[in-house]
Amino acid sequence: MKSMEEMMAAAQQAAETIQNQMSDMQVTLDNIEVEGSAGGGLVKVRATAKGRILGVQIDDSLMVKEEKNIVEDLVTAAFNDARDKADRVSAEKMKEMQSGMGLPPGFNLPGMG
Repeated sequence: MKSMEEMMAAAQQAAETIQNQMSDMQVTLDNIEVEGSAGGGLVKVRATAKGRILGVQIDDSLMVKEEKNIVEDLVTAAFNDARDKADRVSAEKMKEMQSGMGLPPGFNLPGMG
């Protein structure tokens, strides 16, 4: 039977391992690129799976003063599309990490969604 000190040391080690894996996951997510689009691809937004915006691309055909409101709406929609894709990739990577730790599906660790 393990002593209380041994159990505490094991719990501390497990917490440190999880913390390191979470840090590694954040780096991984910031290196995965997703692209959101709107208007049939007329507006594209590139982002990391962590949600950092990398760039915006607007088709020349939209660069008409009278179309300003449409462009603004499309940029907003493309940002939201990129964010949704980033969230899906992030959730999938976190799920993979949790299953790699042997945690039951749906087990929620602080900071893991």
